[in-house]
Order: sequence, then C-alpha cells, then structure tokens
Amino acid sequence: MSTTSRTRSQTRRSRALGIALTPKAARYLEKRPYAPGQHGRTKRKSDSDYAVRLREKQRLRAQYGIREKQLTIAFAEARRQDGLTGENLVELLEMRLDALVLRAGFARTTAQARQMVTHRHILIDGKIVDRPSFRVKPGQLIHVKQRSEAMEPFQVAAAGGHAEVLPNVPGYLEVELDKLQARLVRRPKRAEVPVTCEVQLVVEYYSGR
Repeated sequence: MSTTSRTRSQTRRSRALGIALTPKAARYLEKRPYAPGQHGRTKRKSDSDYAVRLREKQRLRAQYGIREKQLTIAFAEARRQDGLTGENLVELLEMRLDALVLRAGFARTTAQARQMVTHRHILIDGKIVDRPSFRVKPGQLIHVKQRSEAMEPFQVAAAGGHAEVLPNVPGYLEVELDKLQARLVRRPKRAEVPVTCEVQLVVEYYSGR
C-alpha cells in the first residue's frame, strides 16, 4: 500500500470510529465530523449493545495499531492481574515499545513509531529491540541508536517538531528529547494514558464472547 493510500485509509477509518488516528485525520475530522459514505451526515440509527461494544474495541485496537490476536492476548493477561481489567488492559498496551516511542515524541504517528522500531533504530538499555510489542519495564531507558540520530526524522523529533500534534508527555515518562532518550519511570495509570476509550465496553465485548 502506498503512503497516500495508507493515509486515505487511516483518515476513512478515523471518521468511521470517530477518533483521529493521525494528525492529518485530526484536521480532516475538524472539517467533516461525521462517518464516511453517503449516509455519513445522517444520524445513525441506535446501534445494538453489541455494535457499541465492538466499535469501542475497534477504537482501542486502532489507536495502538495492533492485530486482534494481540489485543486478545493482552486482554487475557489484564484479566489475570489484580485490579480493574479494562484499566489493566490499557496500562499493558501503553507499555509497548512503539507506544512509548510515540509518547516520548520521537515519532509523529503510531505507524512511524513502529517503523523506527522494526528498522532497528531504537535501543532499550543499550540493546537494539526491533519488536514493537516489546513490553518496556519501569526503569528501562529507551533511546535512539547513535548512528541513527543524524537522520532527518530524529533531528525533527529532537527539535520538538512533533509537539504541536502530540499530547503532553505523560507523568510515567521522563524524556530528554534533545538527547532522544526517555525512561519509563513507573507503570502508567489509565487516567494518564492519552487514548480515547470506554474500557468497560471493551471488557463487556470480550466477556460476552
């Protein structure tokens, strides 16, 4: 898929889910805050409970850019932990390496963050990690490989070039953007995580299957 096609697809998906998945989609949603298609402007008939839960699950999946199987595995782990399953789920997803690369401001979008990881530009405590799903532990240092620092995307990031399109750095991350490094200081708390999701509906979706 070309970059243009991918951008168009993400914009269309953003409109369908009612959330901005990319900065470009955010601008588009401001102009056209309704679903795609010829009936997008008309008011939706009331959705079934199942449809509402399904859409909420799809919204969470889309914001992290993960496959259904990955979300199902994370949900099973969240359910085994103490505390509220929905909150646990978001907290576990937020500790993915690609999510933290985005939150730290190294990348502009989730897709770009994932690409940086898979192309072996990102290190954890000095070792290359090329799995976007890698679970970062509190205390670990995320940083850009020295040989990659001079590349344009990282120079833009180090200069704070993504600040206008990203949320503020959350409290569970300590970031030194000019050094292209960030440390996960503790486990994220759901209330701090900048994703739009009614987590209880996601729990109900999986519990009802």
